[in-house]
Amino acid sequence: MSLVDKDDQQSSSALSEISPLAPKTHDPYQAMRFRDFRLLLIGSFIVSMGERMLEVALGWELYERTNSALVLGGVGLVLIIPVILLSLPAGHIADRFNRKGIVLVSQSVMVLASLALTLLSIVHGSIAFIYACLFVIGAAGAFLSPASSALASQTIPEEAFENSATWSSSSWQMASVLGPGLGGMLVAFFHSATLVYGLNTLAIFIFVILLVFIQARHQPIAKKSLEEKTSWKSVFEGVHFLRRTPVLLAAITLDLFAVLLGGATTLLPIFAKDILHVGPTGLGWLRAAPSIGALCVVLILTHRPPFKRAGPILLFAVAGFGVATIVFGLSHSFWLSLAMLFLLGGLDDVSVVIRGSLLLTRTPNEMRGRVSAVNSLFIGASNELGGFESGLTAQLFGPILSVVAGGIGTVVVVVCVVLLWPEMRRLGTLRETEKQPG
Repeated sequence: MSLVDKDDQQSSSALSEISPLAPKTHDPYQAMRFRDFRLLLIGSFIVSMGERMLEVALGWELYERTNSALVLGGVGLVLIIPVILLSLPAGHIADRFNRKGIVLVSQSVMVLASLALTLLSIVHGSIAFIYACLFVIGAAGAFLSPASSALASQTIPEEAFENSATWSSSSWQMASVLGPGLGGMLVAFFHSATLVYGLNTLAIFIFVILLVFIQARHQPIAKKSLEEKTSWKSVFEGVHFLRRTPVLLAAITLDLFAVLLGGATTLLPIFAKDILHVGPTGLGWLRAAPSIGALCVVLILTHRPPFKRAGPILLFAVAGFGVATIVFGLSHSFWLSLAMLFLLGGLDDVSVVIRGSLLLTRTPNEMRGRVSAVNSLFIGASNELGGFESGLTAQLFGPILSVVAGGIGTVVVVVCVVLLWPEMRRLGTLRETEKQPG
């Protein structure tokens, strides 16, 4: 199948014929020049908008109906359980079967689950049924994440991987800025979450339609015996691959502990009400600040040349994330806190782009599903556990000490990574080929 449109092919061949010795200039829209990647990015943005809107509407409706913080906490638990149980088998399936087909099936299941949530909202159905729908969404997401991550590599050539990571991050951050605000406005205007559930269903359905038109490039997978393909050893091969690939393991470890320890955003309602005294309006700005910072940074990364010293930059970004978290925890100034959250979000996005590019460039095609599954499992679990850790330490020792200790812990993790994986300090460009271990 053709990866690009005829116009894309003609423009590429014309450029190559101008001068084979002409120096290559950085193209900030390199990945966007491929039709299939554009369709995938548009669909992902629409779905992400729906998800962010759903988060706001679901939280509002559950708390409005039950007035229970425990019910709200149960949402994260119900969503993460299927991810923990199914991520590794899902990664194995993504490496054996058609990834576009897996994404289509997963999104179709999400359409049905979201439609069920809409109906439950109309009839004020049982909380248990709502949890059941969320469990189904979590299970579908466990299969969707590794398959969609690996599918992206089949829509663009390898030299565009880093550029595609910046565009993907930009799309997600834009959805994170616009989605919650739009969802909150709709709930406030209609005094109901039902419309938001319906719009989320429509968003997923639109993505399913776009997926039909994506012609992902076929990438042959190395032949293996049937016994190896179906063995548990093969299912856990993603974990073994990361253990044998120090750069990838170090990058995932940095992000894992930064999210787990640096959970300042979880405690934002407490800081807005009791420490900064800015009320719900200030809370809205505090919640938006990390995504706005990340969006600004990713737009800069899109228009700059590829990283030449990716390892040191990643280490600096995560350490800066920890320092910004410490300053936020100690601040009693709304504007200083807002600036730290803006900086925190921008530095976190640098980490996201570098880690995402490494997962694409350093993982062979036949392993991308399983390695992406391990990454999704670690990051997803750290998000939920990080929120729990922040809430528990804040309950025991106060919110300020909880946030400051998390920031200090993040900096300590960076130091440990530098000592344990010196390969990270020497990591240059993200495109350079790393010898795969035997």
